[in-house]
Formats: sequence, structure tokens, C-alpha cells
Amino acid sequence: MTRRAVRVDRPGLVSTPWRAASIAISAAVLLLVGGCKTAPVYNKPQPDMPVSWQIDAPWRTGSPSDSVPKGNWWTRFGDAQLDTLQQQALAGNQTLAAASARLAQSRALVDQNLAATFPQLALGTRVARQKISQNRPLTNYNSPNFSTVQNDFALNLSVSYEADLSGRIQNATDVARASAEQSAADLENTKLLLTADLATNYFNLRALDAEVDVLRRSIALQRRALELATARHDLGATSGLDVAQQQALLDNTLTQVDVVRRLRGQYEHAIATITGTPAPSFSLPPSTQVIAAPAIPLGVPSDVLERRPDVASAERAMAAANAQIGVANAAFYPSVIIGPQLGLDTRLLPNLFNASSLLWSLGVSATQTLFDGGRIKANVDFARAGYDVTTANYRRVVLTAMQEVEDGITSLTALERAYDQAQVAIASANRVLDLANSRYEGGVSTYLDVITAQQGVLNIERQSAQLLGQRLLTSVFLVKALGGDWQGPAKLARN
Repeated sequence: MTRRAVRVDRPGLVSTPWRAASIAISAAVLLLVGGCKTAPVYNKPQPDMPVSWQIDAPWRTGSPSDSVPKGNWWTRFGDAQLDTLQQQALAGNQTLAAASARLAQSRALVDQNLAATFPQLALGTRVARQKISQNRPLTNYNSPNFSTVQNDFALNLSVSYEADLSGRIQNATDVARASAEQSAADLENTKLLLTADLATNYFNLRALDAEVDVLRRSIALQRRALELATARHDLGATSGLDVAQQQALLDNTLTQVDVVRRLRGQYEHAIATITGTPAPSFSLPPSTQVIAAPAIPLGVPSDVLERRPDVASAERAMAAANAQIGVANAAFYPSVIIGPQLGLDTRLLPNLFNASSLLWSLGVSATQTLFDGGRIKANVDFARAGYDVTTANYRRVVLTAMQEVEDGITSLTALERAYDQAQVAIASANRVLDLANSRYEGGVSTYLDVITAQQGVLNIERQSAQLLGQRLLTSVFLVKALGGDWQGPAKLARN
């Protein structure tokens, strides 16, 4: 009688091969699970912020109005022509269109990365008629090869899914999402810069309109003075020098009109380009309507961090760079791909859906880098250095924002005082001109005093018009420095 060897395992224990396999699998799972969080915890840097701005009278710290839309800040100036131009710019500017397209690209990239978290299904088919060579290498010396001609009909369904045990896909999605939010902030910043650039060119143009108006009034005054000097010369009361001096002053003023008109044309062409209109077919009629600078609430310095889109963009760039570290770290861990397949294969088409034509496979592939010469570590170091770059850039943007706000506050205060003083100077210059004319007509002084007084009135009136324009420009600069009009913090809506 033959004795059969029987192996009896101890109760509660697994056989040695299966136990070794289970230990290996458990260790691999623990290793993979331990590598899920490959990106550092993101903490937004908190730059040092002062508690208030350095302000002088008539400034005061205001409270932001949450009911005012952030975008339409230019309506505060009360100029209907400017409002129309801004709407044209938002609709037809090509720089803004490019920024919108970049935002659409970044949002599509988010969807692309999100798709990687789902299994990928593929359906394939094959229809072929093929001939097998009789002279192909033998697989068995006792079984000769034969040449055959036959059909091949196949239908295959495959599934591919990458198990994101290392967090690579999640971190890549976080990078794409933060980049999309950065693109949205960049779009808002482009809108702010675009509308501010348009307002700057518009107010420069209107300031030149005011200068032309001053020059025209001065020309009318100088023409009357020339007529008076000519009449006195014809009567023999004065010499021809008085007439020549007045004529020279008039000619110089007429020359300045042409210079100012040339500058006005340049601003007009710039406005045309910003609004998406060909410069030759665009024109703005002159206007001397006085535009009042609006009262701008300052809030507190920390508001700038929430309101300025360039600050938001720099912060989102940090978040994307932080997630990129996780993508680089994920390369240290195995890549696990599950790829089941199910299909049908037959040489006779009517038998395609028979049970005997069924084929399938189920498998898992894992790849682990063992040696790469330090490439993965270098990529991680590169990603960490990239995060340091974005952090430094964020702090620089915040410091620049505070500098710009302080510059705007100081400039507006100085310009307000200078404009008030200019009005006093205009009144004084007009009194001097009246006295010079009276003394000249009475024969007490020479005509040079009249010429000097006329030039003084012209200069101070032009300076006053320039100060008014600079006040408007500085108001635009301050609005841009504060991040636009005031409203409560809100997330950027997806179009």
C-alpha cells in the first residue's frame, strides 16, 4: 500500500508561501498609502501689514461699500463718454480677449486632470483576413507548420485605471485648479489695467482740451491787445516795438496750439486701439466739461490683499507651486495601473458572440524606480525652489501694492492743495494784467509790462488745467492701486 504524504496546517495559520505573499502585499500597501500626501501643507504667507495708511487732511479712513460693483469704478467720475468707451473696450479689446482665452484653457486643463481620476474605457475592433507562413520557425519539431488562410474577427473592451496611491493625480489636479484660479485673477487684473489705461488716456486728452481752451481764450485776448497796440501806433502814441512784441507773443501762442493738438491726437489714437477701433476711423470731439475726481474710501492696508487681483494671482501661483512639489514627490512611489480586458475573437463571424469566442484578462502593473541618478530628487528640489520664487514674488507684489497706495494718497493731497493755490494765483495774475493795461494806457509803463502780465496769466491758467488733469490721473492710479471699486470678497464666478 502506497502511503500518501498529507500536509496539515496549524489552525489559524496560513501556509508559508501565502503568508509571505500576504506580508509582501501588506507592506507594499502600507508603503503606498504612506505616500498619499506628497505635497507640503499649504499655508499662505502672512506679510507684515501696517494697521493704517499715512494720511493727511482731507483724507479719512473709509469703510468699503459692499453694494458697489467692483468692476465699474469709472462711473464714479460721472462722465457718460468715458462710460461708453469703457464698455467698448471691455467688448472689443484684444488683450482682454486673449486673457479670456487663457482662462478657458486653464479651466479645460482642470477638466483634463479631473478625468484622470476616473477609469478610461476603450472599445476596439479588428477585421482581417490573413495568411500564415508555412516556413515560420517551428515551436515543436514533431509538429510541422502549415500555411493557412483565415479570417480574424475581434471585439475588445479594455479598461485602464491608475490607482492614485501616491497622490500624483490629485496634486496635478490641485496644480491645474490653482492655475485656473490664477488665470481668473489675471483676467480681472487685465480688466483693471485695461480700464485704468483707457481712463488715463481719456483724462490726458480732456486735460489737453482744457489747455486748448485756455490757449484760445488767451489768443482772443492777445488779438485784442494787438489791435490796441496797432491803433496806438497808428496814432503815433507808441513805437512799432509794442506792435512787434505783441505779434511775437500771439505767434508763440498759436504755435503752442498746434503742439497741444499733436499730443491730443496721440491720446485719441491710443483710446481707439484700446477700444478695438482702427485709429483712422475714430475721433472724440473736444469737451471742456469739468470732471470732478470722486471721493475714494481707503479702508485699511490689509484690504489690499483681498481686493487687488495681482495679489490674488501671486497667491494662487504659490498654491500651484506648492502642489507641484507633491507631483514631483509622487515619482518616488510606484505607479500602479489596473488594466482588465474583455473581448471576443473568432475566425467565423457567426460564432463571434458564442461563449467559446470569449477572452479576458485581469492584471495589475506596477512600476517602481530603483535608480535614476538623482533625477527625481532634482525635480523635487526644482519644485521647492519654484515655490520659493513664487513666495518672494508674492511678498514683492504686496510691498509694491502698499507703495502704490501711499504714492496715490500723497500725490492727491499735494495736487489738491496745489490746485486750490493755482486758483488764487489766477486771480492775482488777472489783477496784475488789469493794472499793467491801465498803466500802459495811462503812459506810466511800457508795453513790456503788459506782455509779461499776459504771459503770466496764460502760464498759470495752463498750469491750473494741467493740475486738474493730474488730479484725475492720480485718482485713477489710486483706484487701480486699491484694486478697483469696493465690494465684499467673493469668489470669481465661472462663465
